[in-house]
Amino acid sequence: MADPYSTLGVPRTASEKDIKSAYRTLAKELHPDRNTGNPNATERFSDATRAYDLLSDKAKRAQYDRGEIDMEGNPTHPFAGGGGGFGSRGQPRGQGGYRPEDFQRGGAEDVDLSDLFEGLFGGGRTSGAGFGGARSGQQPPPRKGADIGYRLRVPFVDAAALKDQRITLSDGKTIDLKLPKGVESGTQMRLKGKGEQGAGGAGDGLVTIEIDKHHVYRREGDDVRFDLPITLDEAVNGGKVRVPTVDGPVMMTIKPGTDGGTVLRLKGKGFSRKSGGRGDQLVTLEIQLPEDLGPLAERLGGWKDESDPRAKLGV
Repeated sequence: MADPYSTLGVPRTASEKDIKSAYRTLAKELHPDRNTGNPNATERFSDATRAYDLLSDKAKRAQYDRGEIDMEGNPTHPFAGGGGGFGSRGQPRGQGGYRPEDFQRGGAEDVDLSDLFEGLFGGGRTSGAGFGGARSGQQPPPRKGADIGYRLRVPFVDAAALKDQRITLSDGKTIDLKLPKGVESGTQMRLKGKGEQGAGGAGDGLVTIEIDKHHVYRREGDDVRFDLPITLDEAVNGGKVRVPTVDGPVMMTIKPGTDGGTVLRLKGKGFSRKSGGRGDQLVTLEIQLPEDLGPLAERLGGWKDESDPRAKLGV
């Protein structure tokens, strides 16, 4: 390793903030995860880390500046002083004329640089070397295989009723998926270990749900909308009619004199909610006249409705 100041590209008068900033910049550029197969970058990253270790330690930096230790942190004159004796302040020294505490990491502020690598390299210390202790030649841990994306089309009725769905994976195997509550188009499901194989294990499968449209049902939040045609006779006289739902047909009562456009509610016949329970099916009644109006006109016998259904509209 060259002079630690030169390694980090800072002057000897650099502040602690300048040293930290310089190291962060080099670490971004030289980190092994960004330079796979580039041993020169790995070596430079290791040198930068050792330089930062030395200069970020106030005690070691002062020793280096005084020429007492070299760039690796080793004493420059290991046998000076004849073994024993006292230091300049009368303190007992160990072998080589240096106090043992001279070579401890005392007085330096431990700097957590995990925020630098969080997100940049998939989180924290992925190189396995550790910051402040990287060594040349160490390799990052083996990576998992890549995730595999799947798109699953789900019939409208199946999504509303949360029916299990079968999906074929890239290896040809099939599995049955349980749809989650509150499922909607764009919902993603993660299948652990169903991705590509890698040295560190298999990746995951990511299934994106796409709910098909229906020819008569419409989704409105957690509710299902449905337009039900009824005859003029059913609207006037009332009665029980059969109504399709996502769970199968049910019987619904129409009161005598029901207007077209009336909305009736079938409880719990909608989509599941994330919070529990289900939405409703909202049935809009549409009065449908017979194709052959002759018998109806004959039965009315010239009768005319004198009411004004548009009076409330102000027209």
